[in-house]
Amino acid sequence: MRAVVFEEFGDRSVLRVQDRPDLSPGPGEALVLVGASGVNYMDVYQRTGTYQVPLPATLGSEGAGTVLQLGDGVRGLAPGDRVAWTAVPGSHAEQALVPAERLVPVPDGITTEQAAAVLLQGLTAHYLTHDSFAVRPGSTVLVHAAAGGMGQLLTRIATHLGGRVIATASTPEKRDLAEAAGAVRAVPYDAAADTVDELTGGAGADAVYDGVGADTFDTSLRVLRPRGTLVLFGAASGKVPPFDPLRLMAGSYFLTRPTLGHFIATRRELLERAETLFGWVAESVVDATITGRYPLDEVVSAYETLESRRSTGKLLIIP
Repeated sequence: MRAVVFEEFGDRSVLRVQDRPDLSPGPGEALVLVGASGVNYMDVYQRTGTYQVPLPATLGSEGAGTVLQLGDGVRGLAPGDRVAWTAVPGSHAEQALVPAERLVPVPDGITTEQAAAVLLQGLTAHYLTHDSFAVRPGSTVLVHAAAGGMGQLLTRIATHLGGRVIATASTPEKRDLAEAAGAVRAVPYDAAADTVDELTGGAGADAVYDGVGADTFDTSLRVLRPRGTLVLFGAASGKVPPFDPLRLMAGSYFLTRPTLGHFIATRRELLERAETLFGWVAESVVDATITGRYPLDEVVSAYETLESRRSTGKLLIIP
């Protein structure tokens, strides 16, 4: 069984594809033949040590595939079932062991690649737009990096909920993608503040969805209306430096730094969000846009594309 492994924290050069012992499911686990696994910034944070994980570690935290074998005590699944998962280490591999309670059935009409491409980011977009800041008809939100896989999902879902999305993206081609996803205006990062002022008559945005971090944080605060919400959910440009909370007094702003695990903590919540998400995929509300497929041996290239912020959709590892 081949897998992508790192034995120390560092840049992409620490990644190795290794032969590993065959896996066997323990009680409550399923052994899954991985059809596709998603490439995510979560994996970058783990590889670099920003998020500490025990070493050596197998890279990858989401995927989809076919159940091969079940451990004792597993009910409701059978070999041959198509399933998807997220927040489970070790997904960049030919096989994965997954707690059965974290598996989501993949419905007919959704391909295995679509499930792998959309689950983590789609569940994240769901809680961001329903819980971190609940988008309602008439809400105006700024979405940074709106041409990426996460940004396009956020834009489509916020628009579907009746919100008005102002987007940032780095190139004209990416801004076209953001507007195709539903943004009323997509602009360069340095034009965000003026554009929000223009389109809101100076009132400010109800919320900002910021997965970029250090480079955009000041702008994100600047564009909020009084009592607006800054949802900081990533750090693609680096971590936000420590700051004085008194800065929030300028508009009685709300600042939250959520993470998916707290929003799918129970199986019921996981399945409810996944059911809604896969329904949106089936109805073409959201699109599982796949812009790169890489074999295990090209995992370094996949992460170079992600970390350079050149990707405009989902990148997959196909074992």
